[in-house]
Amino acid sequence: MTTFSLSYVPCFRTSCDDNDDRTRIVSGFMIYGASSTTMKIGRTTMYATAGVNGKAVVERTMIPTQKQFLDPFRQGIIILDGVGYRQTVVVRSYEVGPDKTVTLQSILNLLQETALNHVWMSGLLGDGFGATHGMMKNNLIWVVTRMQVQVDQYPIWGEILEIDTWVGASGKNGMRRDWEIRSHTTGIVFARATSTWVMMNEKTRRLSKMPDEVRGEISPWFILKQAIKEESPEKIDKLDDNAKYINSGLQPKRSDLDMNHHVNNVKYVGWMLEAIPEECLENYQLSNIILEYRRECGSSEVVQSLCEPEQLGIIKDGVQDDKYVNYIHSCSIGVGLLNCLMNDGTIRFTHGLQVKEESKCQEIVRGKTTWKKRTNHYSYSG
Repeated sequence: MTTFSLSYVPCFRTSCDDNDDRTRIVSGFMIYGASSTTMKIGRTTMYATAGVNGKAVVERTMIPTQKQFLDPFRQGIIILDGVGYRQTVVVRSYEVGPDKTVTLQSILNLLQETALNHVWMSGLLGDGFGATHGMMKNNLIWVVTRMQVQVDQYPIWGEILEIDTWVGASGKNGMRRDWEIRSHTTGIVFARATSTWVMMNEKTRRLSKMPDEVRGEISPWFILKQAIKEESPEKIDKLDDNAKYINSGLQPKRSDLDMNHHVNNVKYVGWMLEAIPEECLENYQLSNIILEYRRECGSSEVVQSLCEPEQLGIIKDGVQDDKYVNYIHSCSIGVGLLNCLMNDGTIRFTHGLQVKEESKCQEIVRGKTTWKKRTNHYSYSG
């Protein structure tokens, strides 16, 4: 077989020198023949071997080992004085719901993807799911403990988005990651998100302190900027079997597992939203979600989703509002509590995911969501 070196440089334009007999174009890559040595261009090394019938067989070493500033294939660049990351994406048809706006699950997937691409561009990525070289040596993986997403306006199908992400310190052993999603055309901010991450030993599944080696890798990327300023985290109450809405028998599929072999956090959100009453989903859009992750969910566990509407306004400045209590009581007897809350324009729910065991329930996630009335005004200009 003849071995060619394959440079990771797009070569779709006629300005590329493809007149030489030794040069071939394979899927947009420029191949230079008569050499078995590799060519390191930018952030990766790739090989192309002429196989059967002259077809190129590509062996890939995909993970860059040095910091990159531009990724033309992912439409990503390094920003914020060399420590942040920005990716430009187009909203795909499979990322929107019946109303042609992006679903919350799609937003969470985009946040996860840009976070991983940020680590990719840093040159720190080991062979794990966002884990650095130091983390891989110590059998450590990232786990999210808390996340909040605020949505001011949902992007629509075909809209071009810019997603910025950056990281900062969270206590002695944690890391904060934030995001901002805006319109590429107008600059209007659609959504903001923040999250807290800690390290867990992949073998023992126990939380771990941050080794000095890992701290030395990631701390130069830390900045103080915050997408959502939260002075004191909002308390989320634990729900039990007395919750108003319960959806039982939820079980993860193999496709729900991520590269760390636990159920992806996006799946948790889907389970939580399944317990929301249909009349709320039809007339309201989620504007804020807070998630507290308590434990992992195994592939064989059966999950129960709990949901309880909050009765806003009953307590004001620590004092019970009797007028509001009487209003809620009359609604409960008449048109129903949920309809009363919906008439107020904003609804809030407390959520819980749990696994039922013999004599007790193990919490997976606690959550809180805020919903506002839908405004069905769509503009299809990019």
